Amino acid sequence: MTMTDITKLIALLLALNLIVFSIYFLDKQAARQGGWRISERSLLTLALIGGSLGALAAQQILRHKTKKEPFRSILAAILILHGALATMLALATLWAPRLHLDF
Repeated sequence: MTMTDITKLIALLLALNLIVFSIYFLDKQAARQGGWRISERSLLTLALIGGSLGALAAQQILRHKTKKEPFRSILAAILILHGALATMLALATLWAPRLHLDF
């Protein structure tokens, strides 16, 4: 992976997390106003596809779904999964030159 690839990946993840945060915000507004809500499955799917940090930020900042189980536990598991994947990717890019692999 080149530095350009890493920069693009970071920009993509940042944009995705901002979108996820915005969607959580819209759901929080709908909850306050009694409007149409976004399903928990959809919110968790957005976190799973890469928006877990945006979901966590929205949960903490907006105080949205902070007491709802199993939502909290599933979101925590997604965060752990993303952390493990990021660590594996970082280690793979560090070890790739030593293993003669091209990432």
